[in-house]
Amino acid sequence: MYNYNIGVIGGSFADKKYCNIAYEVGKKLAENNCAVFCGGKEGIMECVSHGVHDSNGMVVGILPGENRMEGNKYLSLTIPTGIGYMRNFLIIRASDAIIAIEGYSGTTSEAAFAITEGKTVVSIGNLQIKTKDTDGKLVHENDPEKAVEIAIQEAKNFVEKFH
Repeated sequence: MYNYNIGVIGGSFADKKYCNIAYEVGKKLAENNCAVFCGGKEGIMECVSHGVHDSNGMVVGILPGENRMEGNKYLSLTIPTGIGYMRNFLIIRASDAIIAIEGYSGTTSEAAFAITEGKTVVSIGNLQIKTKDTDGKLVHENDPEKAVEIAIQEAKNFVEKFH
């Protein structure tokens, strides 16, 4: 059993800097016995999957299409949904906390949904979302190791609310 489910969200295009960060985040999450959930395709999703894979962790790709072969080669498990970007909801729902790495409108919408669901989003990069007191929170941390530590602590806090 894994300690926590951590979602990693980000753009389908990743420059070398953010790909390396995503890789390190994946490694650290796997080393901390966290199951990782992502969109399962290219860009940040592939980079984080690679890091999890190289550390013998579990990474689940929740795919927008109907074919499990659409996922990147580093995934431990693929879940083809056939529901397009509505699959973003499933990534957030499956996760106890989220790490957002760069990205664009899709990443922002996922992060906003997570915050509305009362979950913490740890942002690596330039994500900006206004929140209410009743929402989850957005934490900015550009160091991958510290971002993982914060996400794990926030996942623990989230899980403890229900036990």
